[in-house]
Amino acid sequence: QAQLVESGGGMVQAGGSLSLSCAASGGTFSNYIMGWFRQAPGKEREFVSAITWSGSIIYGPDSVKGRFTISRDNAKNTVILQMNSLKPEDTALYYCAARTKYTTKYDYWGQGTQVTVTS
Repeated sequence: QAQLVESGGGMVQAGGSLSLSCAASGGTFSNYIMGWFRQAPGKEREFVSAITWSGSIIYGPDSVKGRFTISRDNAKNTVILQMNSLKPEDTALYYCAARTKYTTKYDYWGQGTQVTVTS
């Protein structure tokens, strides 16, 4: 059973960058597709992006394409979300999640890390 811990959130001005990291433990990292989600106040949770063991990327909404990049370091059991050109509407609690390739449901979730973008 995987445990996920996010880090790297914070407050940044619009146009700035942040890099979120998710460290996985307690499971076989190679079994998991790793994803990032976000939830803004008063809104539903939104899929941002995901990445398979081999590095294939599952893209999320157009609003983050070209600005957010997901990557993973399999040797370190870590997945990274690099966020550039941040906008106030990117403000949300960002979650790391994991699922196997045999399901579409993310079974494992981190506690979330807050990203706040000021204008």
